[in-house]
Amino acid sequence: MKQTDIRIDNYIVTSAPFAQPILTHLRELIHKTCPDVEETMKWNFPHFSYKGQILCSMASFKQHCAFTFWKAALMKDHLLIETAQSEVAMGHLGRIESIKDLPSNKVLSAYIKEAMALNEQGIKVPKPKKERNKRKRSTTNTR
Repeated sequence: MKQTDIRIDNYIVTSAPFAQPILTHLRELIHKTCPDVEETMKWNFPHFSYKGQILCSMASFKQHCAFTFWKAALMKDHLLIETAQSEVAMGHLGRIESIKDLPSNKVLSAYIKEAMALNEQGIKVPKPKKERNKRKRSTTNTR
């Protein structure tokens, strides 16, 4: 049975009218492709988790929506990475202003299944390396 979060219902209903069908479509496709997905709100926008790890998220803005795969950097499709790096929009699918801007359901389902497989394998996104303190300590004695 599909588990939904009322907060995501509210998020969709209070989004701009253009965004509502986009967000509804994405949510339904995620549930259809991954029946065991869990919904939650993190950082004030909808996230979908599978096997205890974030799978993907979606967000609505004033004039566009965004869709992000948590582990896109580990996925095979280079278009996801290139789109994310283009800085056109927050997500991996670029600036989504209508359902027509989305890849086909077949392509999106394949992306979701690939992200599911990464979660099933327990693969984690590598944390960025922290820069070490670059200040050099003086080795000379000032006495």
